[in-house]
Amino acid sequence: MFQDRTLACRDCGDAFVFSAGEQQFFASKGLTNDPQRCATCRAAAKRARATGGPVGSREYHAAICNSCGGQAVVPFQPRNDRPVYCSSCFDRVRAEGPTPAPAPTGA
Repeated sequence: MFQDRTLACRDCGDAFVFSAGEQQFFASKGLTNDPQRCATCRAAAKRARATGGPVGSREYHAAICNSCGGQAVVPFQPRNDRPVYCSSCFDRVRAEGPTPAPAPTGA
């Protein structure tokens, strides 16, 4: 039923074999997607996740919280057109929910 297939690694581009045995194992676990990385890149990505390394890591930026004025560290480049909150103020703002839009004035 299963046959060895050659796939291309999404990280390094090298070809790797997705063996019939691996396919059978994936099917037995209910996995429907093919692996995207070769064994070497898969191991490197796993190490990077465990150590917070470059693969999948984020760049953080310092900012001033728009609510309390304290220092905030955020995983995006702050812009002047959107407020930035520290984690406690962000949790509070998120719990309050969206602010209702102002009612339209009759013309």
